[in-house]
Amino acid sequence: MIETHHLVISGRVQRVRFRNFMLESARALGITGWVRNRTYGTVEAVIAGPPAALEQMIECARRGPAHAMVDDIRIAKTDGRFERFEMLPTV
Repeated sequence: MIETHHLVISGRVQRVRFRNFMLESARALGITGWVRNRTYGTVEAVIAGPPAALEQMIECARRGPAHAMVDDIRIAKTDGRFERFEMLPTV
């Protein structure tokens, strides 16, 4: 079974290679979807995959890369199917 979640990650998550970290983590876990910076300072992602892999991906997001400081992650179930995981332009 494939589930899809929308994440909004806040804290010190820009200019610390957070999107690259998410891209590498998603590909390692077999997650599809996308990640992008938001102009107001958060990182937004949509992740799709088996529930156990999504839990692992959310834990990766909570930890973040070395210089990140994650304050909060808002998680909501959503719809969507994707071919791969990719980095989108900032909006």
